[in-house]
Amino acid sequence: MHDSVPNNVCYNWGHGDKAAADAAFAQAAHVTTLDIVNQRLVPNAIEPRAVNASYSKHDESYTVYVANQNPHVERLLMAAFVLSLPESKLRVIAPDVGGGFGSKIFLYPEEVALTWPSKKVGRPIKWTAERSEAFLSDAHGRDHVTKAELALDKDSKFIGMRVHTTANMGAYLSTFASSIPTVLYATLLAGQYTTPAIYAEVKAVFTNTVPVDAYRSAGRPEATYVVERLVETAARELNIDPVELRRRNFIRQFPYATPVGLTYDIGDYDACLN
Repeated sequence: MHDSVPNNVCYNWGHGDKAAADAAFAQAAHVTTLDIVNQRLVPNAIEPRAVNASYSKHDESYTVYVANQNPHVERLLMAAFVLSLPESKLRVIAPDVGGGFGSKIFLYPEEVALTWPSKKVGRPIKWTAERSEAFLSDAHGRDHVTKAELALDKDSKFIGMRVHTTANMGAYLSTFASSIPTVLYATLLAGQYTTPAIYAEVKAVFTNTVPVDAYRSAGRPEATYVVERLVETAARELNIDPVELRRRNFIRQFPYATPVGLTYDIGDYDACLN
């Protein structure tokens, strides 16, 4: 995809204690292994993206009306990192955005491509995406291929988890793309269970597809899917009621520090399950 990226690998990233996880699997009474595909998703907002940009000679400033979920991010990225302007010279106004669920939180090329030339032509410029354009340009979501393993002892207590994920970044990195399959994904792999050793390895790759970024909770649903499919499958392999297996492994004492870097302050998972 890019001459500067050998083998299309954007980065390799690991999280957790690999040695502890390997040791848990070495002494496991049962191991459940799953190959999971979390498919690519295309956002489909009620209204496509739109932008209207104008330049004021009076104070040499720009005003941008844009269907964006976070006008502060829009202003920061466009002013500081693209147009090299003080943020005080760029006003971003976000009216009703017509839905987005993450797909309208990023700075897209069209928004800069209208803002910069509004000064050159001396008049406002507007643009609205067509639905087919949105499918080919708005940041997509998910697109993980994962091998996941859960180790259990003789009492069906979770003792270890290993997760290896290949995450498709698309052709280029979008705004928050690198954080989605890493700190927003691997840190959630404990779920609500007392698994003492967890190790996650993520390989991010470039492909000839639309860039992937935050969509519908971003990383957290992917982690939950991995964890709960493992637990459900383990229960069926061991012929244990899936509800009972979950109860047997719930976190019950708080605060609880997970092996993947988060501390839970409170939780009542029995009530939720009931």
